[in-house]
Amino acid sequence: MEKNFSELASDESMNKAKDALEKNGIVVLIVENGAEAKEKVLQMVPEGAEIMNMSSVTVDSIGLAKEINESGKYKSVRGMFAKMDKKTQGLEMQKLGAAPEWVVGSVHAVTEDGKVIIASASGSQLPSYAFGSPHVIWIVGSQKIVKDIDEGTKRVYEYVLPLENERAMKAYGMGSNVNKMLVINKEVVAGRITMIIVKEKLGF
Repeated sequence: MEKNFSELASDESMNKAKDALEKNGIVVLIVENGAEAKEKVLQMVPEGAEIMNMSSVTVDSIGLAKEINESGKYKSVRGMFAKMDKKTQGLEMQKLGAAPEWVVGSVHAVTEDGKVIIASASGSQLPSYAFGSPHVIWIVGSQKIVKDIDEGTKRVYEYVLPLENERAMKAYGMGSNVNKMLVINKEVVAGRITMIIVKEKLGF
């Protein structure tokens, strides 16, 4: 039977993914809704910490980006970017974005055997996720849980890309593409990455 990539995962599927991710060095929390996910992130990130929210429909939709960038409680990397000149400080901006102390975003597929797929047009969020940031938090709607890497890759191309392409056209006047893809099989620094799985459809 063809998988419906917008359908929320069963408890059994979520628990399988949770157990496998934890064996692969990723901390997993399961919450009921986006509001609870937002609250968990705000409990985890210390006031005054340097933090960057990566481009994410999920993070935006639960009001977390606004809190990070506008509350004044954090050292917002995006706030720093707004005061910098891309022409003269481009390299400095790249370095800041590649390794903020804390980074918050989402992913595009999570497998029941504990692997994570992140697709990107520019690749800007990938350095911090893969290695650069000492604290990574992903908020993930449970509809993103799939059986394996093959199904996850299919999800990226057949489900996520058309939706992101449509969003990008509206937002930037140009489409999107899967130019770069990161697969995390295991995190070697235990506890560096936390995934909050939400029993609610969030993002693509």
